[in-house]
Amino acid sequence: MSEIIKYDRRRFFGAAAAAIAAGEIITTTYAKAQNGINEQKVNSSFETIKQIEAGVLNIGYAEAGPADGPVVILLHGWPYNIHSFVEVAPLLASKGYRVIVPHLRGHGTTRFLSDKTFRNGQQSAVALDIIALMDALHIKNAILAGYDWGARTACIIAALWPDRCKALVSVNGYLINNLERNKLPLSPKAEWGWWYQFYFSTERGKAGYEANRQDFAKLIWKNVSPRWNFDDATFNRSAASFDNPDYISIVIHNYRWRLSIEKGEKQYEDLEKQLAEGPVIKVPTITLDGDSDGVAPATDGTAYANKFSGKRIHKIIKGVGHNLPQEAPNAFADAIIEVDRF
Repeated sequence: MSEIIKYDRRRFFGAAAAAIAAGEIITTTYAKAQNGINEQKVNSSFETIKQIEAGVLNIGYAEAGPADGPVVILLHGWPYNIHSFVEVAPLLASKGYRVIVPHLRGHGTTRFLSDKTFRNGQQSAVALDIIALMDALHIKNAILAGYDWGARTACIIAALWPDRCKALVSVNGYLINNLERNKLPLSPKAEWGWWYQFYFSTERGKAGYEANRQDFAKLIWKNVSPRWNFDDATFNRSAASFDNPDYISIVIHNYRWRLSIEKGEKQYEDLEKQLAEGPVIKVPTITLDGDSDGVAPATDGTAYANKFSGKRIHKIIKGVGHNLPQEAPNAFADAIIEVDRF
């Protein structure tokens, strides 16, 4: 059963003020902490970005809320960054959650530890980055919540490592990729929504993306969230993350891999075989859609209902596009709090 909900963004300011008063917003101090965690002050709304070595990466992440609170990991999509959750984080922190918001590989301050590591954007590699981050931070399990690439990553962890995922919030539902299914044509209207995948499959597209990454991202933002009236400051805050030296390589490989134009790495083959079988997600879940999503039109959630065996609720958020957490932070935060109570 689906719910259609309209949220008032003004609720955010009261919760944010409460979080600030409680000292639960990210600190602005510059320090080197224990366990290999470094803090670096940056000029952004997430005033401190921490760094930690995890797997093949040195991952940059923002953190809010009490250190002993139940953990929520928020995972961003493309072409966005951690600022999709800049309003969600204080809402959750004010409720006592410890909130972790990592830059995915190729984004922001996240860097590969070795120049020799293949810049791989396939889904299982990105999911293992988050498992490595949880291990590095000594997080046994967490509520995972995301959209786009982040939702796919959260779904994969929930499906393959359910002991690490307490509950799940996924925008656009079950997003685990199956390469054979991806070879099948869609309707012309649906294919039009994914036009950039075909652009990225060409060397002209890769060169064009390299030369125009910010204009490209702004075009995507407008097309997939047609009712979101973001300003230049909001866009520029996120666009700084696209200057990562591995950004183009990761994005291009991600989309070429999805279309079977480029191969993944052998070390992930067993995981990809498991994912291709469409593993069922057993953890409590809330799936969300924005009714104004320009690339993934809202549904009632029944098409993928058999992919969830635990308790699940599907909600449609009115007036919202693809970047649901940033466009409707209250709705996203409320879904996390609600799924935690299942």
